[in-house]
Amino acid sequence: MLMARPGGENAQKDDVPWWMRYAGRGLGTVGSFIAIILGLINCLSIVVFNVACLIAGIWQMLAGFIVIVCEAPCCCFFIDYVQTISDKMETRPYWNKAVLYVCLALPPFFLCFLSMSTWFGSGMIFGTGIIYGMMALGRKASAEEMRTSAANLEAGMAQTSAPRANLVANEQPVSFTGVPTRH
Repeated sequence: MLMARPGGENAQKDDVPWWMRYAGRGLGTVGSFIAIILGLINCLSIVVFNVACLIAGIWQMLAGFIVIVCEAPCCCFFIDYVQTISDKMETRPYWNKAVLYVCLALPPFFLCFLSMSTWFGSGMIFGTGIIYGMMALGRKASAEEMRTSAANLEAGMAQTSAPRANLVANEQPVSFTGVPTRH
C-alpha cells in the first residue's frame, strides 16, 4: 500500500505482472526526464544551422513532458490539470498508452536520424510504448494450456482440412473468383 498511487484503485484490474507495471512506469518516468534533457541538447544544433534537429529536439522535449505527465504527475504538481490528465490516462487501456508513446517517439527519429541524443531520448519513450504494448497483449498461457491447445488443434486438423477460427465465429473460406470483367 505504500507504493499505491494517490487517488488510484488498489485492486488489480488485470493479470499483468507487477514487475512489468513498475518497468513501464519507471522507464516512462526516467526516460522522459532523459528525453527532456537530451531534447534540450538536441536544440543546441541550431548553432550549426540544423533546423530539423532543432524541431526534433523541441518535439522530444514535448514528448518527454507528456509522458511525465501521464506516468509521474507528482513531478508536475505545480500545473493544475496534470492530475486530471493522469487519472484519465490511467483509466484507458494499455494499448492506448502504447500507441501514444510510440507515436510521440517516432517523429524525432525521422527529423534528426543521426543524432545520438535523439536515439537515446526518444528511444526510451519508444521503449516505454513497447512495454505498454506487451502489457496490452497480456500474459502468456501456461505450458500445460499450450500443450492442450496444440493437442486439440492436431486432433481437429485430422478431421477437417481447414483450421478453426477462434476470433471470428462466422469465418468463410477465402476464394478467388477471377479478375472482374467489364461489361
